Amino acid sequence: MEENNKKQLRKSGRPLKKDPVKFRYTVSFNEEEHARFLALFDSSEMKVKAHFITSCLFEKTVKTIQIDKGTVDFYMRLTSFHSQFRSVGVNYNQIVKLLYRHFSEKKAAAFLFKLEKQTVELAELCKKVIQISEEFDLKYLKKENEK
Repeated sequence: MEENNKKQLRKSGRPLKKDPVKFRYTVSFNEEEHARFLALFDSSEMKVKAHFITSCLFEKTVKTIQIDKGTVDFYMRLTSFHSQFRSVGVNYNQIVKLLYRHFSEKKAAAFLFKLEKQTVELAELCKKVIQISEEFDLKYLKKENEK
């Protein structure tokens, strides 16, 4: 009792915890169990193994998040493509205005004809992208339903 009072009277050092952790247990794993443990620990994205073990023992919820790198890459590229596609649309409008402002009607129509050909190719490309996106969605939804 006196030791406890002396510790409380001292003002230097780390403050005492209300509920200090005093008990320690050890667990031994073979190679296979250790690999499974590490896989579960990595999927939980917790930083401390002791906290992970405690949460598993006392049935606290452990969040596991799986990130599919292919899906993330596909999403990033699709987003980039969409922004480029919008830029092309903005540039298209600006070009049409400039053609009619700076060229005669015949010359502007000739340039617009060439631009229309490129626009048809771009529309076909856009259809292919939409088709690939739909196929990806179907595969992704199929994977999600299997889990």
